Amino acid sequence: MTTSITPSKSARLTGRIISILVILFALVDAVMKVFKAGPSMEGSTALGWPADQVQFIGILLLIGTILYAIPRTAILGAIIITAYLGGAVAIMVRVAQPYWFPVLFGILTWAALYLQDTGLRNMIPMRKD
Repeated sequence: MTTSITPSKSARLTGRIISILVILFALVDAVMKVFKAGPSMEGSTALGWPADQVQFIGILLLIGTILYAIPRTAILGAIIITAYLGGAVAIMVRVAQPYWFPVLFGILTWAALYLQDTGLRNMIPMRKD
């Protein structure tokens, strides 16, 4: 017998707030890369990215973020954002920089969905025993 785990109103609200923060941060990061903003280009090239690839990376993040912002495609967006963040962690490790931020950002990305989405809660139930 399976039971559906429905999020409470406060869980949904918390999830929405976290989602909004994730979306805003990712949009700023993506747009800065797409438009080749100075700080974004400097940071990306300092981490070893060729300058001509930074815009493409920004487009990928922008696509993932847009999908994440749409409830019907939020899980697909979270998967794309997670892939982006996995690359960020790999690069940070390679250049011996702290990698806690992309890890934390990934956790927040999925925690926000978990707090809102009944289907995700049913796929990944939290045991109470």
